[in-house]
Amino acid sequence: MLLATFKLCAGSSYRHVRNMKGLRHQAVLAIGQELNWRALGGPTPGAWINQVRRRGSLLGSQLEDTLYSDQELAYIQQGEEAMQRALGILSNQEGWKRESQQGLLSASQQANGDEVLSKVVPDVGKVFRLEVVVDQPMERLYEELVERMETMGEWNPNVKEIKVLQKIGKDTVITHELAAEAAGNLVGPRDFVSVRCTKRRGSMCVLAGMATRFEEMPEQKGVIRAEHGPTCMVLHPLAGSPSKTKLTWLLSIDLKGWLPKTIINQVLSQTQVDFANHLRKRLESSSALEARC
Repeated sequence: MLLATFKLCAGSSYRHVRNMKGLRHQAVLAIGQELNWRALGGPTPGAWINQVRRRGSLLGSQLEDTLYSDQELAYIQQGEEAMQRALGILSNQEGWKRESQQGLLSASQQANGDEVLSKVVPDVGKVFRLEVVVDQPMERLYEELVERMETMGEWNPNVKEIKVLQKIGKDTVITHELAAEAAGNLVGPRDFVSVRCTKRRGSMCVLAGMATRFEEMPEQKGVIRAEHGPTCMVLHPLAGSPSKTKLTWLLSIDLKGWLPKTIINQVLSQTQVDFANHLRKRLESSSALEARC
């Protein structure tokens, strides 16, 4: 009788714990759906936002049917919020101005239609927006920027290392990024700990992220811990030319430390331009290597 009572109590406790985890999981799904409604309902969205809306929810897509810890659920929610905020900034077409630093864009980049814009967003600060067309299909960019994320230091000299610290489900990762010195070493080494969220629907892809805390990666001696604000990249085939990809990159970074705004603006806009150059070269060299093989 005592043994039967023990089994009954144990079974009841197990069901209670399982139900509580299930409720937390359902709460995250509901939050994702709410964020999706808010992010994609902004005023005067661009054409690619309309494509996202027609193809279905990016932010509210269902998570894997897995039970996550409270900390993992918090990271998932933070990644979804970063995507919602970044898409909201991009969908607002008002206030963007072209960056006009002399020599920012090379002649070839201008011929390609590359563009760097910026504006000041309340509660965020100055954000930068890179618009480029890459002569490669979207899948190639997805492979390089998501599946081979940790190899970015091999082809982008502005990045020394990117390491995935934790993977949560199929859409969310925690990363540590060590950036190189910039502006003739006026900007010393920085590192970032970020939560990143990736969503795909058909040929459309959004990569988003923002700063987070990860106990296993404390601040490093001699390196300033900077922070990504809400950032994202949007990839989709160029209309009428599906073998090419339109890339939009929203960049928001707090470099920390005592730096003049002119230096910060120069570094961030130049970082975007350099990234486009290095990405094109990487994809071109990879294509040439595959052709020889």
